[in-house]
Amino acid sequence: MNLATTDLCDEFENEVHVLDPIFQSFGGHGRFHGQVVTLKLFEDNSLVRQTLGEDGHGKVLVVDGGGSRRCALLGDQLGELAVKNGWAGLVIDGCVRDSAALATLPLGVKALATHPRKSVKRDCGQKNIAVRIAGCVIEPGQWLYADEDGVIVSARALA
Repeated sequence: MNLATTDLCDEFENEVHVLDPIFQSFGGHGRFHGQVVTLKLFEDNSLVRQTLGEDGHGKVLVVDGGGSRRCALLGDQLGELAVKNGWAGLVIDGCVRDSAALATLPLGVKALATHPRKSVKRDCGQKNIAVRIAGCVIEPGQWLYADEDGVIVSARALA
């Protein structure tokens, strides 16, 4: 499906929330959408790996990484795991690495920036809780739509 965030905002103005325009695109797919799964963590991507190892068909992983720019929460290996398990994409309030490799994957990836350092592995974090990133509260089960013009969320599927 080729769902443009601009068209969705026009048609469903009172139903969508627009995330602040702070994200860059790093994946091979510039447009993606799906039902939200959330994570809240800080500089530890253990839960990202665990979650991307699960079935992700029709889903988008939203990671509240606390806005950290001191390490990456996603790299090429986890990107490949996401593709293998059918994830539509990720929105990360944090950094990624291996950006050249991520750009070749059939996966949507929005993040703040790149960083060459990997994260720690302490198995810390929370899953499927409401998170606040880019000026919006995002809850598990909501629907996220992302493209070249931005990222929006809705309580229901819009198409």
